[in-house]
Amino acid sequence: MHTDAAYELLRQLASPVVAITSSWQGRLNGMISDSAVRASISPRVPRLSVYIHKWHLSHERIWSSGRFTMHLLHQGQLDLVHQLGFISGRDRDKMASIPHRLGAAGVPILTDCYAAFECRVINTMDTGYATHFLADVTDTHRGVGAEILTAGWLRQNLSEEWKADFLANYRHAQEYIDGHATIEDIRWNGPQG
Repeated sequence: MHTDAAYELLRQLASPVVAITSSWQGRLNGMISDSAVRASISPRVPRLSVYIHKWHLSHERIWSSGRFTMHLLHQGQLDLVHQLGFISGRDRDKMASIPHRLGAAGVPILTDCYAAFECRVINTMDTGYATHFLADVTDTHRGVGAEILTAGWLRQNLSEEWKADFLANYRHAQEYIDGHATIEDIRWNGPQG
């Protein structure tokens, strides 16, 4: 992992660790992110935004469907972070062994989470290596857990067994971002089909 003083300061802006689930044409996927934020302070206009790297299978599914569910995780979910964050959905069906139900739009809602937000994409912005998806929250679900899983807590409590894979994935992401930072004029035209 590459780091410097500015990067260490920017790490303080990381969101809680979230799971993002998606579905397109009946195929489900899930991933882990620490780039999700509230995008409205009005209870009448509930919105949030997430940044999804373009190499993730979830990016394709969200771009195509215009739907995702964002889950706040609790500190008892390190195994879920490993299941969804350390292997690509292109290599295996990550949702097959994770308890969930389908929400109104057919997107998985995890059975175990602190909270879930069903979302409909309303706008996007290209960031070069990722897409910023702005979404209306169409439904919420309160789950269990007392303490939200944060990026700092995750790094401090990651098992020794998983640290090498975590750092390798981090380095790979940083290298990809370094080579794909040019912003393109890519327009999202709404869900496909």
